[in-house]
Amino acid sequence: MFTGLIQDVGEISAVKQFGDRRLEISTSFDLATVAIGASIACSGVCLTVTEKNDGWFAVEASAETLARTTVGDWKVGRSVNLERSLKLGEELGGHLVFGHADGVAEIIDREPDGDSTRFRFLPPVGLEKFIAEKGCISLDGVSLTVNEVDSDGFGVNIIPHTLAQTGFGVAVSGDRVNLEIDMLARYVARLLPGN
Repeated sequence: MFTGLIQDVGEISAVKQFGDRRLEISTSFDLATVAIGASIACSGVCLTVTEKNDGWFAVEASAETLARTTVGDWKVGRSVNLERSLKLGEELGGHLVFGHADGVAEIIDREPDGDSTRFRFLPPVGLEKFIAEKGCISLDGVSLTVNEVDSDGFGVNIIPHTLAQTGFGVAVSGDRVNLEIDMLARYVARLLPGN
Protein backbone atom coordinates (compact mmCIF):
# COMPACT_ATOMS: atom_id res chain seq x y z
CA MET A 1 0.00 0.00 0.00
CA PHE A 2 1.24 3.47 -0.89
CA THR A 3 0.26 7.14 -0.50
CA GLY A 4 0.86 8.51 -4.01
CA LEU A 5 3.60 10.85 -2.74
CA ILE A 6 6.64 10.20 -4.93
CA GLN A 7 9.93 9.73 -3.05
CA ASP A 8 12.37 9.44 -5.95
CA VAL A 9 12.47 9.53 -9.74
CA GLY A 10 14.50 6.55 -10.89
CA GLU A 11 15.60 5.55 -14.35
CA ILE A 12 15.34 2.29 -16.28
CA SER A 13 18.94 1.09 -16.63
CA ALA A 14 18.39 -2.37 -18.18
CA VAL A 15 15.54 -4.37 -19.73
CA LYS A 16 15.70 -8.11 -20.33
CA GLN A 17 12.94 -10.22 -21.85
CA PHE A 18 12.57 -13.89 -21.00
CA GLY A 19 9.40 -15.62 -19.68
CA ASP A 20 8.62 -12.32 -17.92
CA ARG A 21 10.25 -8.91 -18.37
CA ARG A 22 13.11 -8.02 -16.00
CA LEU A 23 13.87 -4.37 -15.41
CA GLU A 24 16.71 -2.76 -13.52
CA ILE A 25 15.93 0.67 -12.06
CA SER A 26 18.54 3.11 -10.80
CA THR A 27 17.56 5.00 -7.65
CA SER A 28 18.86 7.19 -4.86
CA PHE A 29 17.06 5.03 -2.26
CA ASP A 30 19.27 3.60 0.49
CA LEU A 31 18.99 0.05 -0.78
CA ALA A 32 20.48 -1.33 2.44
CA THR A 33 17.03 -0.58 3.91
CA VAL A 34 15.17 -2.29 1.05
CA ALA A 35 14.67 -6.03 1.46
CA ILE A 36 14.54 -8.54 -1.38
CA GLY A 37 10.81 -9.16 -1.76
CA ALA A 38 9.87 -5.59 -0.81
CA SER A 39 7.20 -3.78 -2.80
CA ILE A 40 8.03 -0.54 -4.61
CA ALA A 41 5.49 1.42 -6.64
CA CYS A 42 7.12 2.08 -10.01
CA SER A 43 5.09 4.77 -11.80
CA GLY A 44 2.08 3.49 -9.92
CA VAL A 45 2.67 -0.23 -10.48
CA CYS A 46 3.45 -2.30 -7.38
CA LEU A 47 6.49 -4.42 -8.26
CA THR A 48 8.60 -6.76 -6.14
CA VAL A 49 12.32 -6.23 -5.63
CA THR A 50 14.03 -9.42 -6.84
CA GLU A 51 17.66 -8.26 -6.80
CA LYS A 52 19.59 -5.17 -5.78
CA ASN A 53 23.08 -3.72 -5.91
CA ASP A 54 24.68 -0.32 -5.39
CA GLY A 55 22.28 2.27 -6.77
CA TRP A 56 19.81 -0.06 -8.51
CA PHE A 57 17.19 -2.73 -7.94
CA ALA A 58 15.56 -5.27 -10.25
CA VAL A 59 11.89 -6.16 -10.67
CA GLU A 60 10.01 -8.57 -12.92
CA ALA A 61 6.74 -7.89 -14.72
CA SER A 62 4.35 -10.66 -15.77
CA ALA A 63 2.27 -10.76 -18.95
CA GLU A 64 -0.75 -9.43 -16.99
CA THR A 65 1.23 -6.41 -15.79
CA LEU A 66 2.58 -5.76 -19.29
CA ALA A 67 -0.94 -5.94 -20.76
CA ARG A 68 -2.58 -3.54 -18.27
CA THR A 69 0.14 -0.94 -17.71
CA THR A 70 2.82 1.08 -19.49
CA VAL A 71 5.58 -1.22 -18.17
CA GLY A 72 5.75 -2.98 -21.54
CA ASP A 73 6.73 0.36 -23.14
CA TRP A 74 9.58 1.09 -20.73
CA LYS A 75 13.00 1.42 -22.36
CA VAL A 76 16.45 2.18 -21.00
CA GLY A 77 16.62 5.84 -19.96
CA ARG A 78 12.93 6.24 -19.11
CA SER A 79 12.15 8.07 -15.86
CA VAL A 80 10.07 6.16 -13.31
CA ASN A 81 8.24 7.63 -10.29
CA LEU A 82 9.20 5.61 -7.20
CA GLU A 83 7.55 5.18 -3.82
CA ARG A 84 8.38 2.67 -1.11
CA SER A 85 5.49 0.96 0.62
CA LEU A 86 3.74 2.66 3.51
CA LYS A 87 4.76 1.60 7.01
CA LEU A 88 2.18 1.38 9.79
CA GLY A 89 2.13 4.64 11.72
CA GLU A 90 3.51 6.82 8.89
CA GLU A 91 1.67 9.93 7.78
CA LEU A 92 -0.83 9.34 4.99
CA GLY A 93 -0.38 12.53 3.00
CA GLY A 94 -1.94 11.57 -0.34
CA HIS A 95 -4.62 8.90 -0.54
CA LEU A 96 -4.50 5.11 -0.29
CA VAL A 97 -2.88 3.84 -3.48
CA PHE A 98 -2.57 0.10 -3.97
CA GLY A 99 -0.25 -0.05 -6.97
CA HIS A 100 -2.80 -2.15 -8.86
CA ALA A 101 -3.19 -0.13 -12.04
CA ASP A 102 -6.63 -0.39 -13.63
CA GLY A 103 -5.49 0.68 -17.07
CA VAL A 104 -3.62 3.23 -19.13
CA ALA A 105 -4.77 6.82 -19.70
CA GLU A 106 -3.44 9.17 -22.37
CA ILE A 107 -2.42 12.79 -21.85
CA ILE A 108 -4.53 14.77 -24.32
CA ASP A 109 -3.56 18.30 -23.29
CA ARG A 110 -1.06 20.18 -21.12
CA GLU A 111 -1.16 23.93 -20.56
CA PRO A 112 -0.11 26.50 -17.94
CA ASP A 113 -2.77 27.44 -15.39
CA GLY A 114 -1.46 30.15 -13.07
CA ASP A 115 1.71 28.75 -11.51
CA SER A 116 0.38 25.21 -11.96
CA THR A 117 0.02 23.05 -15.04
CA ARG A 118 -3.36 21.69 -16.12
CA PHE A 119 -3.36 18.24 -17.66
CA ARG A 120 -6.28 16.58 -19.44
CA PHE A 121 -6.45 12.80 -19.73
CA LEU A 122 -8.45 10.32 -21.76
CA PRO A 123 -9.21 7.32 -19.53
CA PRO A 124 -9.56 3.75 -20.82
CA VAL A 125 -13.05 2.82 -21.98
CA GLY A 126 -15.13 1.56 -19.07
CA LEU A 127 -13.18 3.34 -16.34
CA GLU A 128 -14.61 6.82 -16.87
CA LYS A 129 -17.58 6.00 -14.63
CA PHE A 130 -15.23 5.56 -11.66
CA ILE A 131 -13.73 9.06 -11.98
CA ALA A 132 -15.48 11.82 -10.02
CA GLU A 133 -14.95 15.55 -9.74
CA LYS A 134 -12.94 16.31 -6.56
CA GLY A 135 -12.26 12.59 -6.18
CA CYS A 136 -8.84 10.98 -5.83
CA ILE A 137 -6.95 9.37 -8.67
CA SER A 138 -3.46 7.96 -9.07
CA LEU A 139 -1.64 8.73 -12.32
CA ASP A 140 1.80 7.16 -12.74
CA GLY A 141 1.71 6.68 -8.97
CA VAL A 142 1.03 10.34 -8.14
CA SER A 143 -1.95 11.06 -5.87
CA LEU A 144 -4.01 13.77 -7.57
CA THR A 145 -7.40 15.43 -7.21
CA VAL A 146 -9.73 15.40 -10.21
CA ASN A 147 -10.78 18.93 -11.21
CA GLU A 148 -13.47 18.11 -13.73
CA VAL A 149 -14.89 15.17 -15.65
CA ASP A 150 -16.76 15.31 -18.94
CA SER A 151 -17.41 13.12 -21.97
CA ASP A 152 -13.98 14.04 -23.38
CA GLY A 153 -11.95 12.99 -20.34
CA PHE A 154 -10.90 14.53 -17.05
CA GLY A 155 -8.52 17.19 -15.83
CA VAL A 156 -6.10 17.70 -12.95
CA ASN A 157 -3.83 20.56 -11.93
CA ILE A 158 -0.26 19.76 -10.94
CA ILE A 159 1.55 22.28 -8.74
CA PRO A 160 5.16 23.28 -9.52
CA HIS A 161 6.62 21.16 -6.68
CA THR A 162 4.93 17.98 -7.92
CA LEU A 163 5.85 18.80 -11.51
CA ALA A 164 9.52 19.15 -10.53
CA GLN A 165 9.60 16.03 -8.34
CA THR A 166 7.88 13.58 -10.72
CA GLY A 167 7.99 12.46 -14.33
CA PHE A 168 5.15 14.89 -15.12
CA GLY A 169 7.77 17.60 -15.53
CA VAL A 170 8.68 16.17 -18.94
CA ALA A 171 5.30 14.64 -19.85
CA VAL A 172 3.66 15.77 -23.11
CA SER A 173 0.42 15.20 -25.01
CA GLY A 174 0.27 11.65 -26.32
CA ASP A 175 2.18 10.16 -23.38
CA ARG A 176 0.54 7.20 -21.68
CA VAL A 177 0.30 6.92 -17.90
CA ASN A 178 -0.79 4.23 -15.46
CA LEU A 179 -4.19 4.98 -13.95
CA GLU A 180 -5.54 3.62 -10.68
CA ILE A 181 -9.06 4.59 -9.73
CA ASP A 182 -9.99 5.24 -6.13
CA MET A 183 -10.59 1.98 -4.27
CA LEU A 184 -13.79 3.30 -2.68
CA ALA A 185 -15.27 4.07 -6.11
CA ARG A 186 -14.42 0.55 -7.27
CA TYR A 187 -16.24 -1.15 -4.41
CA VAL A 188 -19.25 1.20 -4.37
CA ALA A 189 -19.77 0.48 -8.07
CA ARG A 190 -19.46 -3.26 -7.44
CA LEU A 191 -22.21 -3.12 -4.81
CA LEU A 192 -24.68 -1.23 -6.99
CA PRO A 193 -27.47 -3.27 -8.62
CA GLY A 194 -26.66 -4.40 -12.14
CA ASN A 195 -22.88 -4.62 -11.60
